[in-house]
Amino acid sequence: MDHFDWVIISKGGRSTVSGYLNGSCVEVTHENAEENFMKSTLSAWRKIAVCNLLINRTGLSQVRRVILVLSGKGGVGKSTITTELALAFLHAGKKVGILDVDLCGPSIPRMLRVCRPDVHQCDSGWVPVYADAQQNLALMSIGFLLEHPDEAVVWRGPKKTALIGQFVSDVAWGELDILLVDTPPGTSDEHLAVLENLRKHRVDGAVLVTTPQAVSTGDVRREITFCKKLGVRILGLIENMSGFVCPHCSECSNIFSKGGGEELAKLTGSEFLGSVPLDPQLTQSLEEGTDFLQAFPESATFSSINTIANTLLSRIQDD
Repeated sequence: MDHFDWVIISKGGRSTVSGYLNGSCVEVTHENAEENFMKSTLSAWRKIAVCNLLINRTGLSQVRRVILVLSGKGGVGKSTITTELALAFLHAGKKVGILDVDLCGPSIPRMLRVCRPDVHQCDSGWVPVYADAQQNLALMSIGFLLEHPDEAVVWRGPKKTALIGQFVSDVAWGELDILLVDTPPGTSDEHLAVLENLRKHRVDGAVLVTTPQAVSTGDVRREITFCKKLGVRILGLIENMSGFVCPHCSECSNIFSKGGGEELAKLTGSEFLGSVPLDPQLTQSLEEGTDFLQAFPESATFSSINTIANTLLSRIQDD
């Protein structure tokens, strides 16, 4: 026997993963599906597509720009760059959102010190969580749905795809100037699900994050190939951890190799957006959930992040 049983219940109002599974999602169960896995998966994709049409949300209708943040491997500081870009855009007077689709390693809630809020629902869908009192920085992450921050997400592809579909179409973002999508490392089901669900809404492009070492830039080459195959515009490359800023004298030393990101940008015909050093003050700000750009406006790291953000703004606004 090989079948999928579907349960669709909208307006569940639950804020935990168990509540999500039982109340407001498309749940997939299957028995003895190993021999017909591909056939069953195709069937699941068709049903997910139908469910998306039935839901018919317009969560992104008031979002002006969508930028994906990608990395070829983990540990390069992709979520750090996402967070700091969002804060830089915020300080530039923009209304910003972060959609965290790194389902197995959500970091955004911790970096912005937004822990265990209740996720509510309105007529337009899920209400995003706001990181500021003025409600100009909106967030959505699976981290808000977990009963415990150390809980592991052990899901097969169809469940991940269903949740990403709801994140894209079922969150009432309202008016946003920019939505940053923080993706998991590599090129996986999650990336395909994000792009599939964003197909009806224009994606302005992707920012690729790397470190200077060859092992990281090699993985970014594959990420560039992925973007080209799927028709995603590459807005540019950012080299993170480019040197170490001494906490005593503020001198920057190259503890790793240098210039790998810029060289890769030249070789692939991509724009090099800039480099961000490994700065203990930035690390401390992320650990404490404070705004680095507000706390250290005179630092060289602030200047680097601000320059990158302004370059990105000019690129997407010129379109």
